[in-house]
Amino acid sequence: MTVNEIKRIHFSLQEDIQKRLEDFRLKKNDEEIFAEMIFCLLTPQSKAKLCWHAVENLLKKDLLLKGDNKQIVEELKGVRFKYKKGGYIMEARKFFMKNDSIKQRLEKFRDAGEAREWLVNNVKGMGYKEASHFLRNIGLGENLAILDRHILKNLNLLGVIQKIPDSLSKKKYMEIEKKMKKFAEEIGIKMSHLDLVLWYKETGEIFK
Repeated sequence: MTVNEIKRIHFSLQEDIQKRLEDFRLKKNDEEIFAEMIFCLLTPQSKAKLCWHAVENLLKKDLLLKGDNKQIVEELKGVRFKYKKGGYIMEARKFFMKNDSIKQRLEKFRDAGEAREWLVNNVKGMGYKEASHFLRNIGLGENLAILDRHILKNLNLLGVIQKIPDSLSKKKYMEIEKKMKKFAEEIGIKMSHLDLVLWYKETGEIFK
């Protein structure tokens, strides 16, 4: 894979990518925002489409904000570690629903990095990748790196990183994010666009 290939894909998709990012920014009510949070909590080691399908079922059956643990776990078909993740959903709901609007709370932070740090420290099951993904999906984290396996694989192929790490500590995550930002600047593609271009290259679609 070459930089020219990335630029070619970006050129052909940039209008669709911009529309997708605008859709993310339009998420206003707390249920929509909470749904994105739960989607991101479900994604580790699971297929994104299966996770979003589970969230859609929870919304359709009015279980996301009202279902008990058993009802929620029953909807997590195909999601790995569904019992553990069902617990994460219950804890996140309890934490956020007793406080202010989720988005209003996150908008009070100085920047997206600070909001991400708060999420990682306060939402059980949310690491740097999940928190970055969530903030991007509600229009608050377009300059954060979402370092999932697809992105890491392509950063390695492009020579941005020398090898794919076995695990991502905070230090390693920030180090790779910094390299990705520098690479994005050098090739003239925004971070949020680059993420979706690399996702498209792997999956053939612009998803979430």
